[in-house]
Amino acid sequence: MTDAHETLSAHGGARVRVPPPAVFFIATVLGVALHLFVHPLRLPLPTVVRLALGAALAAAATALVATTFGHFRRTGQDPAPWKPSPALIVEGPYRFSRNPMYLGVVCTQIALGVLLNQLWISALALPALAVVHVIAVRPEERYLRATFGDAYDAYCRRVRRYI
Repeated sequence: MTDAHETLSAHGGARVRVPPPAVFFIATVLGVALHLFVHPLRLPLPTVVRLALGAALAAAATALVATTFGHFRRTGQDPAPWKPSPALIVEGPYRFSRNPMYLGVVCTQIALGVLLNQLWISALALPALAVVHVIAVRPEERYLRATFGDAYDAYCRRVRRYI
């Protein structure tokens, strides 16, 4: 069994030390810098097609993030992973992904790169998720397992981590 000190933040939630949105923001800024100062990567599509693709992905990502936030509010939870989770959310987008918020942010970053035609931004979305996986997802999973036990394990067997 995991020691409580290893799983709990000072606020009583998961022991996440870096806000995950900061990781995605840094990856986006790095993508812009690579585009401007190293080598631009562009999507070889007509502008109207690229913008339509980016807008569709951005709309889907926004809907996913908004729906996820709605489930946090309805259950009285704070989306900050270092805050306590009074209940395990298993409905809405959580029926398909254990991490719909991160999935939505990844899609937002990819959409931004497509819309701006700066594909470094999009290319860095998955490495950013890999960092978030280590610094946030794994600690969140340890916290949820320690907090909800068998119910969380059963949920993990039913629902994939991302997609």
